[in-house]
Amino acid sequence: MTDFPISDSPPRMGRPTLNVKPVLVRLPEGTPERIDALVGPKKRAEFIRNAVEKELQRAEAESKDGNA
Repeated sequence: MTDFPISDSPPRMGRPTLNVKPVLVRLPEGTPERIDALVGPKKRAEFIRNAVEKELQRAEAESKDGNA
């Protein structure tokens, strides 16, 4: 019997990519602890991503209105 590969690339292992880029952000002392107290330490990055996205949308909307 002849072997016919289904794909030329090897199967991917592990978690799927999240389409994110790591960025170092320096926060004031105590801020990470405040975030952790609200959402828990395992949700800190998600909280920061959501906060940044929300602020970007607000600033972009303000910029389009000519208020920037």
